[in-house]
Amino acid sequence: MEMFRHMHPIFRHGFKGFLHANSHLGLNFRTYRSTYFRRNPFCSSFHSSPECSVQSHEHEVVIALGSNVGDRIHNFNEALRMMKKSGINITRHGCLYESEPAYVTDQPLFLNSAIRGNTKLGPHELLKVLKQIERDLGRQDGIRYGPRPIDLDIIFFGKYKVESEYLMIPHERIWERPFVVAPLVDLLGTSIDNDNVSSWHSFSKQKGGLFELWEKLGGESLIGSKGLKRVLPIGSSLWDWSKKTHLMGVLNLTPDSFSDGGKFQEVNAAVSQVRLLISQGADIIDVGAQSTRPNASRLSVDEELQRLIPILDAVVEMPEMEGRLLSVDTFYAEVASEAVNRGVHIVNDISGGQLDPNILGVVGDLGVPYVAMHMRGDPSTMQSNENLQYGDVCEQIALELYSRLHKAELSGIPMWRIIIDPGIGFSKNTNQNLEIIMGLSTIRKELGKKSLAASHSPILLGPSRKKFLGEICNRENPVERDPATIAAVTAGILGGANIIRAHNIGYSSDAAKLCDALLQHQKSIH
Repeated sequence: MEMFRHMHPIFRHGFKGFLHANSHLGLNFRTYRSTYFRRNPFCSSFHSSPECSVQSHEHEVVIALGSNVGDRIHNFNEALRMMKKSGINITRHGCLYESEPAYVTDQPLFLNSAIRGNTKLGPHELLKVLKQIERDLGRQDGIRYGPRPIDLDIIFFGKYKVESEYLMIPHERIWERPFVVAPLVDLLGTSIDNDNVSSWHSFSKQKGGLFELWEKLGGESLIGSKGLKRVLPIGSSLWDWSKKTHLMGVLNLTPDSFSDGGKFQEVNAAVSQVRLLISQGADIIDVGAQSTRPNASRLSVDEELQRLIPILDAVVEMPEMEGRLLSVDTFYAEVASEAVNRGVHIVNDISGGQLDPNILGVVGDLGVPYVAMHMRGDPSTMQSNENLQYGDVCEQIALELYSRLHKAELSGIPMWRIIIDPGIGFSKNTNQNLEIIMGLSTIRKELGKKSLAASHSPILLGPSRKKFLGEICNRENPVERDPATIAAVTAGILGGANIIRAHNIGYSSDAAKLCDALLQHQKSIH
């Protein structure tokens, strides 16, 4: 408590002083059976049975979500949509976890997460709204802790502890539940950003706040074991990207890409290349119809679609694509929408929403994973002297990326559907590319200052055949850079990359298998 004492006037002025100092909150006390604010840093004991109705002003809340009946991902998506419609402005999302059931264990696995947002609803009004959403999504009275299509619980409401016949905030048992605490911690950054967050830490009764509580429960050692997996939803399935390094094969449909421009513009050639990439071990095929090499001219939406659609339709129908994922490399909202409607699973945007801001809302509505890459400017300006100016490269990339991730969240893309790409070769010179490859842990750490959920996002790394490899190894022909690519891929995987984007999947596959074995061995001896 000492760490928060300087922040809150109740420690200096008592309860009356606190009410006076916070009269702008619209605190209105009236008689209501057995409802009261409990003793806490912001509201002293008050036992004369008043109701505390918080009105008018917006208050920051944390709401936990759980589902283990029916289409769990659909239930989550609908719950988010209904919450927004009911006056809850969602600002942050935790990661998504699949967990074994607690208390009543003979039931299906749960999905769990949490959101952070703002609302003008009072605590009991908010409870009423959430219970109505549960009913609308098919929840019925049944066994306590039993199966349910959706479960919505108020974890925090502003700075307040609330206890009534119907509502307790925070719930007395959340502190023992890893499946609640994990996504709750995701909503925070290691840098405390406001007084509400300070109070949430204090409620845990741990000197180190919620972070210490999470560590006492087991922390990151719980993830991937003991019934708690961090997953990314794709369609109606869940993708656990932590099991191995995943490989994204590049299919360029352009006449002018730096490595293989002009080779795969015809349907038959493109299909043959996809078949080769899959045979080499590709998990994802990334199809791009717009060149993003330095100084490339920009195609219109119609021009990009004319290149993309015939080949995309053919690839979707390939029997070999069964069990594989399809990604579209585009920064246009219209292209992303058309591609997803034709069977694409992932949108890969080199601009992170900068070149066509509409793409964020469109991807949010489409409900697909979104790769947000770091780049400054556009392909025609990204290598300008101005765009190559950095202080600490990894710190600045993380800061700029987080700004784009936050816009994506506000546009309806939950953090549990975001993949981050630091953008090798995009507005970076040779030394800066090397710093990124060796500094992925720094990027995660810096993202974690703002959002621990962002720091847990899968990292996609794409050094394949890039110019900086040619400069270092004196290889002018991009195809001759494959050995250097493998060295970069190896360093990246050992440094924390989860997905590798490459032209030669065969070489990258072997490198990834060895790196995964090394990491698994290291994990087993610790």
